[in-house]
Order: sequence, then structure tokens, then C-alpha cells
Amino acid sequence: MSAVAEPLQPATPAHDDRLARRNAIVLAVAQALAGGNNTVIVTTSAIIGSMLAPDKGLATLPITGMVVGMWLGTLPVGALARRFGRRAALQTGSVFGVLSGLISFNAVMIGSFWLLLVGTFCGGLYAAAHQSYRFAAADTASERYRPKVVSWVLAGGVFAAVIGPQLVIFTKDMLPPYLFAASFLGQSICAFLAAIVLHFVKIPKPAARRAGEASPSLAHVVRKPRFIVAAACGMASYALMNVIMTSAPLAMVGCGHSVTDATLGIQWHVMAMYAPSFVTGSLIARFGVERITGVGLALIAAAAVVGMSGLTVAHFWTDLVLLGIGWNFAFIGATTMVTQCHGPQERTKVQSFNDFLVFGSMAMSSFSSGQLLHLFGWEATNAVVLPVVLLVGSLLMWLTLRRRAAPV
Repeated sequence: MSAVAEPLQPATPAHDDRLARRNAIVLAVAQALAGGNNTVIVTTSAIIGSMLAPDKGLATLPITGMVVGMWLGTLPVGALARRFGRRAALQTGSVFGVLSGLISFNAVMIGSFWLLLVGTFCGGLYAAAHQSYRFAAADTASERYRPKVVSWVLAGGVFAAVIGPQLVIFTKDMLPPYLFAASFLGQSICAFLAAIVLHFVKIPKPAARRAGEASPSLAHVVRKPRFIVAAACGMASYALMNVIMTSAPLAMVGCGHSVTDATLGIQWHVMAMYAPSFVTGSLIARFGVERITGVGLALIAAAAVVGMSGLTVAHFWTDLVLLGIGWNFAFIGATTMVTQCHGPQERTKVQSFNDFLVFGSMAMSSFSSGQLLHLFGWEATNAVVLPVVLLVGSLLMWLTLRRRAAPV
């Protein structure tokens, strides 16, 4: 039987959907607090970077620093989870979340662009940990239940969409003339509170394999067509979302719109990223993971078309909202496909390798977004979305047709 046509795994003693539901609720609360970390950095860092950077083309470099931190942090997070357990790995990330806000605060106070990069890099290490909350929730869930708990954890981002931007709006001018300095202190407080919540997560280590039972190697898993397509969808959805999202606040300010308009645009975007999570898992269960992932990619393409159509506040906000919904469908779908490619023993190494690929693509897109916007403008930044969606969508279609043609 083809690897992509394997039936769903039956529930095993390692699957405890009641515990998975409990963990998902705890992790959703932590996600609401931790998600504000990304929102504060994305909303403020490009604007601060444009004021402090030696070259305007480097304005989005602090956001790139965060994404590089996410990228480089994925494999250590997986290694810590294998060695010491999920909760220890997640709490280590929380330490870097607190440090991120404190370092960035000091960078603004002394006007140091390079220290700001250190702060946002620490924020990226924190993000590598809290991005794995979705996998932590799925650890004890049966395969049919995984899309729902993944969605519930990401639904915590709905509250992050309120906490992060409102934190920026209420604190941006609290310590004049140091724009956004107090926002970073608020970021540290949120990370500290998230660490307290994480204390209530309970994830047992997977049972050891029986003597003589071989564990699939990482190379064996990542060569599966299903993993390849899942990783491609995850990379495309996150990289394309990131290239538009990181450029949007700077582009809006450059077009004469206010900082508040730009901040609210990011708030609506983050809300759109996570609000569908209340139903995405059920949609996947009803219509299939490939179909919902494909709808997500199509919405990302539609967002780019809107972005190329005008420069009003309405165009920017519509672009960002469609982008957020598309990311939600495509990324939750890709995450679900990844969890279908491995067993309990190899879960952390496969998941961390997947995130290493996803956030590596984000690092490249984050750096290129500033250059694209500076050299070619907002329309060209949106235009790069379309060929990538076409390529990845073709891979997804190939996987779907391959599964239908496989013998039962």
C-alpha cells in the first residue's frame, strides 16, 4: 500500500483525548499571552528600525532577527523536549520571551539598532517555543481529534490579536520621547504570565518501543510524499503571510496612513489568522485536510490581488484579513498532515525539523520583504505571492490525485 494511502492509525493507550482537550485549553490561554510577543515585534520593529537603521532598506531587519531566532530555535526546542519533556522546553522559551522585551526596551532607550536586533532575536527563540504549542496539544490526541486540538490552541491567538495591538496602542507614548519603549516592557510581562500558565500542562513522555521494534529514521519520514507536501504548504503559507505582514505597517505609514491605522490593520490581520480556528478543525474533519489547505492557499492569492489593487486603508486591511484567514486554513492543514506522518517516538524530531524548514523560509521572506518594499514598492511585494501559491497548490493537487488513485 502506498505511504500516502495508509489508513488512520487506531487509538492506542498513548492517546487520551480528555487530557489532550485539557492541555489544549491551557495552551490556548498561554498562546493568547505569548502570541502578543509576535504582534508587538511585528507592529513596532519596522517603524523603529526605519528610525534607527543606518540604511532604510534594513528597516525590517529586526523582524528578520525574530524570524531567524524562530528558525534557529526550532531544533533546540525539539531536543529539549526529547531530553527533558515538553513543558521544560516550553518554559525555556518563556525565559527568552521575558528577556526579549527587556533587551528591546533598553535598545529603544539608548537608540541602538543592533541591540534591538538582539532583543527581537530572543523574541524569535521564544516564538520557536510557543509555535510548538500546537504540536504539544496533539501529543496525546487520537488522529481524528488532532485537527480540533491544534485549532483550539491557535484559537488562543484571537485574544493575542487583541492583547498585542492594544498593548502597543496604550503604551506607545507612555515614556516620551521613546516611542514604543513601554510596549516592550508589556511584552515581558505577558511572557512571564504565560510561563505561569504553562505550569499546568501535563504531557507524559511516549512509551518506549518494545525490544527489537525499529524506530523510523528522520530521513525515512521526511521522504514521504505526504510530509514533503505538508512541509511545502507550511513553508509557503507562513513565508507568504510573513512577507506581506511585515511590510504592511511600513507601507501604510509610507502611504500617509497613521500609526494607529497600521496597528489596527495588524490587529485585524492577527484576528483573522486565529478566529477561524474555532471551526477549522471541524472543517478539516468534514471536508478533508487537502481541500481546506487548498482553500487557504487560494485565499492567500486573493489577498495579494487585493493588495495590488489600491493603497487605501480599506485595501490594506482587506489584504491583511484575507491573508490571515488563508494562513489559518493552510497552516492548520499543513500541521495536521505533519502529525499524520510520524509515530509517538519520533514526533519531536519530525515536528522540529518541519518547523526548521517553515521558519527558515520565513527568515528568507522576512529579509526580502524589506528589500522588495524599498526597491520595488507594495504592489511588487504582493505580486511574488502568486507564483509560489501556484507551485505549492500544484503539489497539493498532485498529492490529492495520488491518494485517490492509490489502491485501497
